[in-house]
Parts: sequence; structure tokens; C-alpha cells
Amino acid sequence: MKLYEKLADEMTEAVRRGVFAAGERIPSVRQASQQHGVSIKTVLHAYALLESRGLVETRPQSGYFVRDAVAMAAALDEPRLSRPPAVHTPPVAAALDEPRLSRPPAVHTPPVAAAVDVSRLVLSTLRSIRAHDAVPLGSPYPDPSLFPWRRINQYANAIARRQASWNLIDDLPPGNPQLIRQIARRYAENGVPVDPDEIVITLGATEAINLSLQAVAKPGDTVAVESPTYYAMLHAIERLGMRAIEVATHPVHGIDIEALAQVIARQKIAACMVMPNFQNPLGFQMPDARKQQLVELLAAHEIPAIENDVYQELYFGEARPSPLKNFDTKGLVLHCASFSKSLTASYRIGWAMPGRYRAQVEKLKFLNTLTTPSVPQVAVADYLRQDGYDRHLRQVRKAYRQQASIMMAMVQRFFPAGTRMSNPQGGYVLWVELPERVDSMRLYQAALARSITIGPGMMFSMRDDFRHFIRLNYSYPWTAQTEAAVKTLGELVAQMA
Repeated sequence: MKLYEKLADEMTEAVRRGVFAAGERIPSVRQASQQHGVSIKTVLHAYALLESRGLVETRPQSGYFVRDAVAMAAALDEPRLSRPPAVHTPPVAAALDEPRLSRPPAVHTPPVAAAVDVSRLVLSTLRSIRAHDAVPLGSPYPDPSLFPWRRINQYANAIARRQASWNLIDDLPPGNPQLIRQIARRYAENGVPVDPDEIVITLGATEAINLSLQAVAKPGDTVAVESPTYYAMLHAIERLGMRAIEVATHPVHGIDIEALAQVIARQKIAACMVMPNFQNPLGFQMPDARKQQLVELLAAHEIPAIENDVYQELYFGEARPSPLKNFDTKGLVLHCASFSKSLTASYRIGWAMPGRYRAQVEKLKFLNTLTTPSVPQVAVADYLRQDGYDRHLRQVRKAYRQQASIMMAMVQRFFPAGTRMSNPQGGYVLWVELPERVDSMRLYQAALARSITIGPGMMFSMRDDFRHFIRLNYSYPWTAQTEAAVKTLGELVAQMA
């Protein structure tokens, strides 16, 4: 099958599933070329084929639109080709430079599964950050001033005025159909064909992760995680009474697949939890070849992969990176994401695409929290439909990319010799390795006394390997106060070293 035929078939399937409805505009030729990593000529051939099938029509100076419902239904009566979705590899932006942090501390003994108990440390740290009027370098949250929350609130208020009360049945899982279709459309526009029927709306990505883990594992089971890893992953394991085993993770290539294979060979692993795109705290974008290798390793052993892709839209390159979901052929990838890091944190709208575990996740959603409130779902769907999301994201990415460069330059300038940094390819956090004599918890207390917060490295592991690491947030606008805080941190580190 030729490339343009594959693209045409993907678009046909998206229309069939309701991702693009009758009368809606499909991505422009230039957008489709960038999103699918193909030439403009290929897209033109694909769109011409869609026209010949009677599925879309051209409107002068407006673009390509899905035809009316009658014509579309007739076109979709054509038999479909039975094949798995094509996997497109988006272009990868070149790194700014070689990362100074070549790898986490070496593990000289095989990792051992252990009970998880990090919630108290994380909770006390987050409370301190919130309770003090401090420079928020330790905050896990993005700067809310970049989000269009006023506009989304206007949509919510208008919806509430139109419909004073909501039928509870409309809120039941899997969620609001309008929002589900907009999410599916967003993936399709970025070259990731998904089935809207697989999407389950959740209360943020945290609930999506918890439901996914609950669907594939039981108390006492062992779950493989990256090291370091985002503490929300450890919270999910701790909450469900499971055990975690940490696998060394490279700051450029991601989880060590060879080490993971050795772990799998030694003991039973119920699931593997990873963040392949802009991992918190390391910030890497896992290369597509390694994503595919990871999915194939886990599939060979029938081990589910829980993918936290909450930072998927916050890339610094030219195109959104591929999720693990793109390489899944057995339904073993449970993909979790949300709008909390890219659009609005206050509404806590997330989703899961759980593959073969979809029915179980939907049932658990109903049993755990019953519903996700309708008004926020419809408000977000209305915002997405107004075509303002991409403009907003371009501004956020530009700000984060610039502020990441400034933060890295300031750390290099003010921190002592022996300090190393990650090289984030997206997101809004920087992982910093300090000289080994520095205790990040002592540094945290000393910085807090000076109205500065940091994320101590111990929050990101069950082990003691990251005691001399910290995580810094660069999402907030760079100010003289921020620069003074980074300089003060550097002086404190120098004293402790």
C-alpha cells in the first residue's frame, strides 16, 4: 500500500469513528504534512483519494471538509481494509547540547522490590511550598498565569446558565461525548489514530493512573518504575498496597530496557509504569526506536505498560512526540493524560485509553468516583472546538523553551563545580545533580528559611540514590527575584559542598 493510501485510510477511519463529524474541517494540507511526517504532495494525493471516495469536499479558500451526513454515510459503506493503524515517526528536534548529567548513580546490586512509603515526605514538602510566600522553584505545578482559565470559566458559566441542572446519567462513564470526540480529534490531528470508544474521562491524570494500575494489578504485586520517577506513580503503588522495583533510567534514552529485561527474567512483574515523553523529573523524550523496543519487550511477556503522557503537548521540537500507544498492537498500553499541565489545572480533566482493559477501567471509574462533573467537561470541549488551543500552546511552549535555557544558564553560572543538569526536551522541570556531599533535604530547609522552595531528590525514589539531587521549576516568568533565588541556592550549595 502506498503512503498516501495509508493516510487516506487513516482519515477514513477517523471519520467512521466520529473523530471528524459531518461538516467539520479536517487538518489543512500543511498541518497534515507536519503532523504525519509526510510530504505535501503525499497529503494532496491522500485528500484527492478521499474526495474520489465521496468522503470530503473542497471549499474554495477554506480547505477540506467532511461531506454532509447522507453523502458521508454512503461513502463509509465502502468495505474497509483490515490492517493495523500505520505508525508515523515525527521529526525529533536536535538536543541543545550533550547533557551534562550522563546517567543516574550506578546501581551495583540488582534492584529489589520494596514497599512504598513516600507520601508523607511528599505531602509535607508540598504543604511547605504552599504555606510559604516563596519563590516556587520547587512547585510541581505550571504557572497558572499562562492558562486561558478566564475564557474556560466563561464557557462554564454560559453552560451553567443554559442548563441549570444536569442529568446524572449524562455524567456516567465513559464521560461527555463532546469532550471524548475532541480528545480523539486532537490525537488524529497529531498523527495518532485512536478509537473514541476507548477513551474514559477521569479526574485528572492521577485518577487515570490509579484506575489503570488497579485494573492490571492487585495488592502485593510488583510494579516496575523508572528511577528516578514522578512521585505520583509511587503514590499509586503505595495506595494500592503494591510493591515497586526501580529500574535505572538514562536522562536521554529513558528506562534501561536491558536492565528491565533482567528484572523480568528474575521475578514476576505485574505492570511497568513509565513517562516516555518529558519525564518528570529528567525531562527526556524517549527515542521512538526505544519506545517500540520497550513495548515489544513487555508485550512478549504479556506485561501491561501504564504510560503517563501528561506533558505530551509541552514539547520544544517541531511536532508532538509519539506515545507508547502508537506502537501497541496487543492492547497492553494503558495511556493516561490530562489537560492539567497544558490548559487548566483547576478543572482536573484527564482521560485514559486503556486498550484491552477499557471495560475494567470504566467499571472502576464508576465504583471509585462515579462521575466526572459535566460542566467542566463541556467547557473544555467548547474551548477546544473554538480553535484557540494551538495558539495557546505555541505561546506556552515558547515561554517554557526560553525559560529552560535561562534556568540552565543561571545554574551553570551560580552553582559550584561538580554540578550537572539534565537537558529537558519539553515540560517545565530541570533535574540538577549537586556535589555528593550536599544533602538536598538540608538544602530544602535552608532555602525555605530564605523563602525559596525546591524539590528534594528523595521524593522521586524509594532509595537513597538521589539525596544530592533537586528538581527546579522554570515555568514561571523569569524575574530579578527568581535570579536572586537561584544565586542564593548556588551559594547555599557551595557552602554545603
